[in-house]
Amino acid sequence: MTGTRQAGSRGIKLSRSFRCLFLTILAGSVALLGTLPTRAAESATVTFSLDFPNSDPDHYSIAVQSDGHAHYECSAVISEASDERETYQTEFTLSDATRARIFDLTAQSHYFSGKVDSGNRKLAFTGAKKLAYKDSQRESAAEYNFSSQPVIQQLTTLFQSIAATLEFGRRLAHYHRFQKLALDDELKKMEDEARRGNLIEIPAVKPVLLEIHNDSSVMNVVRVRAQRIIDMGYIAPAPR
Repeated sequence: MTGTRQAGSRGIKLSRSFRCLFLTILAGSVALLGTLPTRAAESATVTFSLDFPNSDPDHYSIAVQSDGHAHYECSAVISEASDERETYQTEFTLSDATRARIFDLTAQSHYFSGKVDSGNRKLAFTGAKKLAYKDSQRESAAEYNFSSQPVIQQLTTLFQSIAATLEFGRRLAHYHRFQKLALDDELKKMEDEARRGNLIEIPAVKPVLLEIHNDSSVMNVVRVRAQRIIDMGYIAPAPR
């Protein structure tokens, strides 16, 4: 009789164990399923491109993913002293604040649906611009020269400020490799633009600034300025 009760007790314990295991697996499955829509929704890309013949660069694009990873490419002259052109590409990661700002403005613009260009043909041509959005459920784009919509204006300024920073990085990399005497003037221009609030995401070009700072063959004043710009990257104001 005692053996029967003990066997029954073990059976109850095993039953409870299986029930707990089942509930644990079920809860985990529900939690996993709950994250799938969020991950799908986060898989999105916003792209800004500009084509402006006879300018430098005459073409560039910036593609920003919802996780902050970004890709920049451009077609530009190698340096001010040369007419030779290059296609330049770089990968970088945006700050959380800038990434969130881009996607928030994109949502406010209704993902670039509808009319974006002002339609005013009397305005000066400032380059053919394009904003595009893509995720697993939506794909839309808008082309414009000038938009009267505040959110589009803010996005345009934001992307152009990022591009300006990356262009300094491109030129500095070239000068550091081939024309070190040009570094001082270029860094002075960059520092001035950063102080004016015209550059953002300076950490995106931190690697080339560090290379200059750590290069003992470069003038000390140049190395100091490179470090100062790195430090400015964390306190520079947002673009106007």
